[in-house]
Amino acid sequence: MMDFKKRLGVALLLFAGAFSGNASAQAVPGAVGDAEVPARAQKQPNVVFILADDLGYGDLGCYGAAKVKTPNIDQLASEGRRFTDAHSASAVCSPSRYGLLTGEYPFRGDNGKGYWGPCDHFQPLMIATDKLTLAQVFKNKGYATAAFGIWHLGCGEGTTDWNQPLRPGPLELGFDYYFGVPKVNSGFPFVYVENDRIVGYDPNDPITFDKPYSETTTYPPEAGPKTDNRVGGAKKAHAIYDDEKTGPLLVDKAVSWISENKMKPFFVYFPTTNIHHPFTPSAAFKGSSECGLYGDFIQEFDWMVGELVKCLEENDLVDNTLIIVTSDNGGMFNRGGQDAFADGHRQNGELLGFKFGVWEGGQRVPFVAKWPGKIPPNSVSDQLISGVDMLATFAALTGQAVASKQLADSINVLPALVGDPEHPLRNELVLIPRQPSHVSIRKGKWIYIPQQAAGGFKGKPGTHGAGGPAAVSFVGNQNSDIENGKIKKDAPPAQLYDLSTDVNQTKNLYNEYPEVVQEMKALLARHYRPARNGKKK
Repeated sequence: MMDFKKRLGVALLLFAGAFSGNASAQAVPGAVGDAEVPARAQKQPNVVFILADDLGYGDLGCYGAAKVKTPNIDQLASEGRRFTDAHSASAVCSPSRYGLLTGEYPFRGDNGKGYWGPCDHFQPLMIATDKLTLAQVFKNKGYATAAFGIWHLGCGEGTTDWNQPLRPGPLELGFDYYFGVPKVNSGFPFVYVENDRIVGYDPNDPITFDKPYSETTTYPPEAGPKTDNRVGGAKKAHAIYDDEKTGPLLVDKAVSWISENKMKPFFVYFPTTNIHHPFTPSAAFKGSSECGLYGDFIQEFDWMVGELVKCLEENDLVDNTLIIVTSDNGGMFNRGGQDAFADGHRQNGELLGFKFGVWEGGQRVPFVAKWPGKIPPNSVSDQLISGVDMLATFAALTGQAVASKQLADSINVLPALVGDPEHPLRNELVLIPRQPSHVSIRKGKWIYIPQQAAGGFKGKPGTHGAGGPAAVSFVGNQNSDIENGKIKKDAPPAQLYDLSTDVNQTKNLYNEYPEVVQEMKALLARHYRPARNGKKK
């Protein structure tokens, strides 16, 4: 096997001329190169991309968690690479998935109006079928492609008709097969979908939206809320759906599919319901952690990762497979998060903020990658990377040149996976919360937020939507703009932080560095202009 220094030299040589640190889109240069991976000419590497829901920066053992045990993911980190400066494409679920699959900042979606919040129950497909996606990148190189889990990107055209084939959907975006939850586990219609059909659908008992509404599984308050079911009919489909069986079911479907498709290269997208509320671990994991259902759900997620790895090992696939584990956004301070905090667990570590907000806790996420013989074991990278970068990265991995227009905002960060570049691959990154007013910009060590607070939830602890200054003070984080759960009256109008010395964002440097503020403000304006009535200003 090639030693690390030689492998690093080859990787840097191969990627000379690749993206050099700004966020503008360029074409992906060529393949990884047969000099580094001779077997590439014979067999392309498989990719298993595991996307947790609401998994925070502090929710894994390899990122410092003590109240939950994640031995399978920790082993991936010890055998591969852990990233400390990885970010989701948005601090919100559906927009984050949009950015991940398209390589495009979600504020560009919906004809420039942007995608900002979770998609609703009747959302048409959010991604245009002519847009390049992760799945299509792999499909273009002859890969088998499949997705298992939360879709949450809408289905159909216009208003979703749940009684018709759910098309366009995953199958129109490059996936050969799909099985999972079409929306999110907290929202109706509470059914499973296979490819484009509801599992157990009975045309003689169609879905209606009239009372009486059908019964679906319910759980105690500590599991967290589900949207009240507003769906009638479909009794058989609803009877099949069970939150507490979803995790094992997704694993079973994925393991079977991998075993059946192992003779050709494959891409598996595995966006789990764990650890989004309601927190519904299967019976084997209830009470297994030291921080309630929240921790139990994490430990089930870790088991799921372990089962996928075991499948790869049993099919002699692990040495030629890149495995990535990450999250769609930071942890949410809902009932489960608050109960876990009371038990001594900090879901986002010491980072400031939570899901939906632009502070680091809302969008800095775990990112662990293993690729035997290619990614150095037990290594850590501080390279700035984002979910939007996966499109360009996987295009490079499979040896494809892609037009700048299709790459959109994606930058090839494969050198950060297989080597140790001397310079940042990405210097600039747009950070996107729930509120358009708080779209922010990162450049090197600096992050500029153009408003006060974080642009996410701001409810008081004890409520489902806890967040913002109230939650910051409650968990004991320090921030120079916040006192007793409120923004100080004399706080600056915007925020500037030096993340190289203050990753927990304790000191707002807005008044100390006015020249940096002006530079960052101008940089943000070049990347993002708020939309009005669907048109850019």
